[in-house]
Amino acid sequence: MTRTRGTPAEAGTAFFGDRVVPAAEKAGLVRELFAGVAARYDLMNDLMSGGIHRLWKSEMVDWLNPSAPFHLADIAGGTGDIAFRVHDRLKGNPGGAITVVDLTPAMLDVGRDRALDRGIVDSVRFVAGNAEALPLPDASQDACTNAFGLRNVTHMDNALAEVVRVLRYGGRFVALEFGGPVQAGLDGIYDAYSQHVLPRMGQMVSGKGSAYQYLVDSIRNFPDRGEVAARMEAAGLAQVRTRALAGGIATLYSGWRL
Repeated sequence: MTRTRGTPAEAGTAFFGDRVVPAAEKAGLVRELFAGVAARYDLMNDLMSGGIHRLWKSEMVDWLNPSAPFHLADIAGGTGDIAFRVHDRLKGNPGGAITVVDLTPAMLDVGRDRALDRGIVDSVRFVAGNAEALPLPDASQDACTNAFGLRNVTHMDNALAEVVRVLRYGGRFVALEFGGPVQAGLDGIYDAYSQHVLPRMGQMVSGKGSAYQYLVDSIRNFPDRGEVAARMEAAGLAQVRTRALAGGIATLYSGWRL
């Protein structure tokens, strides 16, 4: 089946890149894929974006603007990039807690190693869990974040409903995701780079070219920012806002539980 941007999967199925798979199998496929690239994941992010992803993540934390004490769930945050930025911003977050939830234990292992390298022992914890069934109590978080993870969930609406469930009243969700529409003039260059360069780079650096082909396909087929914003509102988030980054190559999303 050929997929166009935002095309919904039929009942009982899900898209894994451009493949249609049984919905019950997608989480396992995503876990296997990221387990295979976990050791080189952070290096590949730097190479693929020329380091620009670091600026996007810093802008994400700036928009979140956390203040201690702060209870944060960083969803699909395996190697800890967002969690560490928030931790550093809050100087260890006395009185709060940062929980990284990720589907892939191998990604969490990399995150734990990075935490120890930074001397972070207790203030950031790493928990295996599915974004569609977060292992967190109701109304327990001041904020939830998700950087480049919405594309990988089986049912995005379920994941957004879980965000609403675990946020306290007045809590905020901030997400960073690829997806446009991309500014005219950049779209052709970006498509050529993503289609022809990224999978080859992934194969050379990680030996997992198929994983980065999945990345390209999942970006190309992710709903545009207007649809994502509408689905956030349908899940119960209010005052939903978006910010296009790098001409629309990436987008920041924000919504509140009110």
